[in-house]
Amino acid sequence: MKSPVAPQGYLFSKGYSNYVFVLLFLLYMFDYIDRSVVTSMFTSIERDWGISHTQSGMLMSAVYWAIVILTFPVSLLVDRWSRTKTIGLMAIIWSMATALCAITGNFIQLFMTRLLIGVGEAGYAPGGSAMISGLYPVEKRSKMMGLWNASIPFGTAIGVLLGGIIATRLGWKHAFGLVAIPGFLVAILFLFVKDYKTVDLSFIDKANNRIKMERKDIIREFLTKPSIIFTYFGIAAVVFVTTSLITWLSTYFQKVRMITQDKAGTMASAVMVLALVGAPLGGILTDRWRRTQINARLLLPMISSVVSAVLLFLALTFFGGTLQFATLLVMGVTIMMFIAGASAVTQDVIHPGLRATSYAIAVVVQNLLGASAAPLVVGRMYDNSNIQRALSILPFVLLVGAFLFYMGSRYYKRDMERVTKVNLEVA
Repeated sequence: MKSPVAPQGYLFSKGYSNYVFVLLFLLYMFDYIDRSVVTSMFTSIERDWGISHTQSGMLMSAVYWAIVILTFPVSLLVDRWSRTKTIGLMAIIWSMATALCAITGNFIQLFMTRLLIGVGEAGYAPGGSAMISGLYPVEKRSKMMGLWNASIPFGTAIGVLLGGIIATRLGWKHAFGLVAIPGFLVAILFLFVKDYKTVDLSFIDKANNRIKMERKDIIREFLTKPSIIFTYFGIAAVVFVTTSLITWLSTYFQKVRMITQDKAGTMASAVMVLALVGAPLGGILTDRWRRTQINARLLLPMISSVVSAVLLFLALTFFGGTLQFATLLVMGVTIMMFIAGASAVTQDVIHPGLRATSYAIAVVVQNLLGASAAPLVVGRMYDNSNIQRALSILPFVLLVGAFLFYMGSRYYKRDMERVTKVNLEVA
């Protein structure tokens, strides 16, 4: 029996494409559950082991440091070998590393196992983005990237929620073992997913000849695209804020609002889970706007970042109680609306054979300047003053991100017109 013919712009049939997408969504969700489960347990770990707030922040930063170091070489493996096999193997590694956290006996051991989680997660975002870009037509790319990235807040919220609840009822070490199992099972399934053929690295010169890319051509492919460079750093600015909130919002509720650990984790996770609405909503709005405004994939992130900055500033500076929480919930929607368009840009304006590599550069920049720096910077400010003052810098970081997205939008159309067109083939 012949498999269904893929519709125009799709790599496989719609049904199989959606099956692969569901697995990618689940893996990203478990990725962030495993990554963020520790955050709502900081108070318990600090009490048991006598570590500082800065050291607590390092337990989050450790994951991102490992990702920064390894994501680029792993992404080359993804682009030049196999997306599906690399993704499956990485997910197995990070799931096993999460389980190992449950048997650690001191800060150094826990820190090293957190590093190992990052080793496993190093190439997942580049591999997943390249896979989704190949699965669906370009006009649906922001929507599907938005839906996929909705797994980030969803997984984060589940991780923060489970960490607080399990730590209160069973002890914080049990949380690591319990959240590791589902991701491991999905990883096994993904090893058997179909892939597309590795794309030949070549381009068309002015004489319409196909030329094989050399190293200098690959470097030029990135350095001559201002839209993608501004996008990388714009993403980093917003990720600095989202990671700060993921890491410290539960602590803020405990210390400033005097809320119990399990309830604070629930409230923080509620803010994060509303980004589950923001990410796909941003993708849908971006794709619709792009029909009439070609650079909408960067204009909408600019707008959503400004709106989020205003909401966060009001919540932290002027509001309290129910009004503050309601404002943070709305911000939970708007702050993730950037990700669909910005992620799509990293795939739109680059050679199809370098898509995983492109997203790997985005991951390196956002993790080095954003995700790995945020817990440490805010943790140090918290040690030197208080948690409220530490979080007060975040609205201004969002405004920096908005400016970078605007600058990138000015070059997007020109960069799109210079991309080599390649039709992907099923392996």
